Amino acid sequence: MEFFDKITEKATKTYKGAAEKTGKIAKETKLRIKINENKSKINEIYKEIGKKVYQKHASDEEVCIKKDLEEECAKIDILSNEIESYDNEILSLSNLKECVECKEKIKKDAKFCTKCGAKQPEEEKQEAVEVEILNGEESNSKNSEDKEENEVKKESNVENSENKECDSDNAVQKIVQKENVTQRIMKNANVKMNNMRKKKIILNKIVVFI
Repeated sequence: MEFFDKITEKATKTYKGAAEKTGKIAKETKLRIKINENKSKINEIYKEIGKKVYQKHASDEEVCIKKDLEEECAKIDILSNEIESYDNEILSLSNLKECVECKEKIKKDAKFCTKCGAKQPEEEKQEAVEVEILNGEESNSKNSEDKEENEVKKESNVENSENKECDSDNAVQKIVQKENVTQRIMKNANVKMNNMRKKKIILNKIVVFI
């Protein structure tokens, strides 16, 4: 039992590691898709800005960025902020972050940049929140595993009970078969005894007659 428990434990850990890695890859892929979508939207806005600027140029009008291009610039700011947020999430999945000064990718827990030496801000609150989230996920994972184990046990108990019922039915059938065979043997024996008696009576009659 201990050997199988170790195998089960190892398989569970391997499954958890693979599931976690797959989840990170899937999340990173979704984030990169969103980044590409935002970049495409920004390029379309650039085209609109270029078109407006050229139209102003063709009509010998001056371009006022605040008046003529304020809406487009605001959209680009929003999309750019979203891209930056998505990039930070991707870095976090890889346990990395960007240096606040030179934007070099460094380890998430690094206090200083390995390239420019700039001091990095502490992230104690964020780490605490992440720990709570991870604990919650582990708790949910453990609860789901317990439920699965209970379901497996129930299924196993049902199968055992069904097997016992089948064994019981088979035993009853065997007993009935044996009883039928015994009855047939007894019946054949009775027939033979009756035949013997008839023969004896006939012989006695013959002897008396003689």
